[in-house]
Amino acid sequence: GHVVHNWKVRWFVLLQDKLLYYKFEGGKKESSPKGRILLDGCTITCPCLEYENRPLLIKLRTKTNTDYFLECCSREERDSWALDITGAIHAGHPVQVQELHRMKNSFKLLENISLHHIVDKMRDSSTGIKLTRNLEQGNRYKETFTGSALVDWLISNNFAVSRFEAVTLASMLMEENFTKPVGTRSIEAMRYSDLSEQFLDDSTALYMFAESSKKMLSSKEELQFNISELSGMIVKQGFLVKQGHKRKNWKVRKFVLRAEPAFLHYYDPTKEENKPVGGFSLRGCLVSALEDNGVPAG
Repeated sequence: GHVVHNWKVRWFVLLQDKLLYYKFEGGKKESSPKGRILLDGCTITCPCLEYENRPLLIKLRTKTNTDYFLECCSREERDSWALDITGAIHAGHPVQVQELHRMKNSFKLLENISLHHIVDKMRDSSTGIKLTRNLEQGNRYKETFTGSALVDWLISNNFAVSRFEAVTLASMLMEENFTKPVGTRSIEAMRYSDLSEQFLDDSTALYMFAESSKKMLSSKEELQFNISELSGMIVKQGFLVKQGHKRKNWKVRKFVLRAEPAFLHYYDPTKEENKPVGGFSLRGCLVSALEDNGVPAG
């Protein structure tokens, strides 16, 4: 309730310009609405993490600054309602609707992202991710969080725009040993799933901070790069998954392609300093597109 702050089940009907809600008792909804929320000028917050014990909230603020909190039964239902309500709010602005759909499926992480900064924020006692006790298959785990809770937290704190982006960030945190899976479901996904599916955006998959995230990683010998290598015009940059040339594991790296001179450098997103950890000249390089089996096409 927005007057008395108790929680009641209501039947909601979304119209083009308003959200109606009805009393629902005895398995039936009343014929007349109990109230309405005018969507013109509304702002929506989803995920809303203002109530620690209610992770599936949508917050609506009307243009008269009245707040409504709506709780859903599942993360999928919450996100579906949020998308439809947002579409209704911007129904008269088709360009904004297209932009919202684009953002929902976007993949464009912040260029200056720092995993150390994210972990520091996650550990903040007041605004960090909530650590809880969880039970899985008879085993009790302390100070854990679920995969979907981490995705919600990353979006709510503006580290990612879409769930796809947030899952990628969460995978990077796990790959770089800032977090680790606990419990059967998340550990099996880590061991047996494809790289893109190792972190689970799921309320039954459990994770916790890894011990290594409490310590500063030992500094490796710094690589030296000629200034001329880094002076070229940036043609393209973004995150790619790179296979190690010594250990054949895969890690997310930020790549920067430069021209005149032509160089490709890559950066470790877990490091605070903006220095390449590797790179090479493209002069004389052979570029091949590989099939799924690792064999060059054609």
